[in-house]
Order: sequence, then C-alpha cells, then structure tokens
Amino acid sequence: MSRPARLVPVAAVAAALALAGCSTGPSGSTADGASASSAPAAAGGADTGTFPVTVEHAFGETTIEADPQRVVTVGWTDHEIMAALGEVPVGATKITWGGNEAGSTDWFDQAVTDLGQDPAAITRLDDADGVPVDEIAALEPDLIIGSNSGLTQEDYDTLSKIAPTVAYPQAPWATPWRESVELVGQAIGRPEQAAEAIAETEAAFAAAREEHPELEGTSFAWGWFTPTDLSTIGLYTVTDLRPQFLTELGMVNSPVVEELSKDGAFSANLSAEQADTLDADVLIFYTEGEFDGEEVEADALLSQIPAIASGAYVASSDQQAALGMSSPTPLSIPVALETFIPDVAEAAARAAR
Repeated sequence: MSRPARLVPVAAVAAALALAGCSTGPSGSTADGASASSAPAAAGGADTGTFPVTVEHAFGETTIEADPQRVVTVGWTDHEIMAALGEVPVGATKITWGGNEAGSTDWFDQAVTDLGQDPAAITRLDDADGVPVDEIAALEPDLIIGSNSGLTQEDYDTLSKIAPTVAYPQAPWATPWRESVELVGQAIGRPEQAAEAIAETEAAFAAAREEHPELEGTSFAWGWFTPTDLSTIGLYTVTDLRPQFLTELGMVNSPVVEELSKDGAFSANLSAEQADTLDADVLIFYTEGEFDGEEVEADALLSQIPAIASGAYVASSDQQAALGMSSPTPLSIPVALETFIPDVAEAAARAAR
C-alpha cells in the first residue's frame, strides 16, 4: 500500500468535519456525527516496524513475513484504525448501519483524503450474507484483518488460504478499542503509531471527563425496544463496546445490567413487567421512524423505568452519531465525544436534580 510521507493528526480531520457541519453509529444486539475533536492519525515516513511479525489471536497465531501492501479489513473498525495509523486498505466492510451513502463514514473518508488518497477507490465489501470470500480473493490481499469482527473458525480457515489472516484476540465483536489498535498496529508494522494513537485518544477521553464531571459515578443502562413488542427491554451487557465506552467516562453500569451480564453475551432481556427494577440514573436507547421517547413514556410498564419517569434518558435517533459509540476507533471516538456525549451529560444532570 502507498505510504504518505507526512503526519496527519486526526485533529485536522476533526476540524474539517466540524467546518463541514457533518453529523454521523451499528446497533443491534451484538457488539455495535460529525464534528470531531482531537484524536490521532499518524502517517508514513516513520518506523514501520520489523518483519516478519507474529500476531496471536483467537484462532492461533499468524506470521506476516513482509510489510503488507494490500490489506483487506473484515471488521467494522479495522479500516478506521489503519487510517488512524496512516495506512489505507484496498478493501473494507461496507458500513450499513450508521454509515454514509458510500457505505463508509465521514471521519474515515476525511482521514483517507488527508492521507492523499481517494476513499472511493476502496472496495466496500457487503457482509450481509456472511464474509464475501470471492470478492476478498479478487482484491489479491497480502493481509486480511478482522480484529473486531464476527469471523468463525470456518471463515478464518477459508480466508487464510487467500492471505495471512488476523482475527480478534478473544471473542467476536467484543475487542476493546485499545486492543484493536495494538493488534492492527502490530500486523501492519506500525506499533509506535499505535501507541501514539492510544495516548491521544485517552487524552480525548480525559478531556471529556473534565468537561462533563456530572458523568462520574452516574449509573446507566443502554438498551433498545422493539416497537411491535414492548413486553421486553433489551439491554447491552458489560461485554458490549457501548457500555465500555461510557465507563471510560466514569459512568457505572446499572446493578441490573451487571447481574444480567454473563457468559460473554452482548445483550440480555428484561421483562417489561420488571421495568421498575431497572435502577439506572440514565437510560439510553435507540429510536427509529415514528417510535420515540414519547411512546416509551406513554407505555404503562416502560414508563415505570426510573430514568424514564425522571426524564433522564437519551432517545438516540441519529445512527451516525451513535456509531462512534458502538464501533469506537481513534477516528470515531472524538466524533462521539462531541456529538453524543453532551446528550448523555444532560441526562445525567437531570438525574442529579
């Protein structure tokens, strides 16, 4: 892959998005804006690591013999991490929830542009029917990365026949953003840039904690409702990346969510008849179409959720804004901190009254 010979901080991407007035997040029951603030993206010209490198992951270990030039990513975050580290893949998964019209994200497209390349030249791979093996093979990759993907053992075995393949460290769709950055950085020979990206992103979290002290110690639950069946409350568990994002800001999971988090599942269900037991200061949930917070407030059972009764909730209708929470990367995290977290902070302030 080409290596641009200049550093491109993500702060520059953020500024450009802010000027453009963009607004851009996956939901669903498995691990899922835009003006942005400061976070990283390093580019070429720096130390690109030493090859061969061996990367350990859930299906064993993969040795990458030489600096990869054609990388295909099969998760929802790996391409963004690559761009944050100054590299651009030849193929990446199409973002069908929270993405833009091109199946990408505004912040990724801006980062690629700032790296001197055309985001439209990246082949977008639709994984709606599973891993598109033939399309991946046609790109002739010399490395395939899925650090935060849903690859199965069968998928991994098949892709490994095409090119060296790196999967997630432990569980599908559940890799914390730091681990994904470290893994991708190791695989593409940019460990120093990965360390810088992590440090700058942690600084962005620290700044957000300072800006929103009301979040510290505030309990929360992040869930969803099925408009055609309001008898059940869906909740994301501590395994999911959305709650993990909020705990980075000092928030704490509701005791009910803690109790329901088991066996590594991303989500759990709570009967609406137990709505009054969902003891969280703040409730966050997705809305779509005509289904909104007012409909939840009007429901005889759901209105008994303490955060609904107190008005301390966030009814998220902007999928793009929520994408940075469900698929956090050094590029998307600053976007979420600017476009989504202020609403959470307002809900936390209402809960404290």
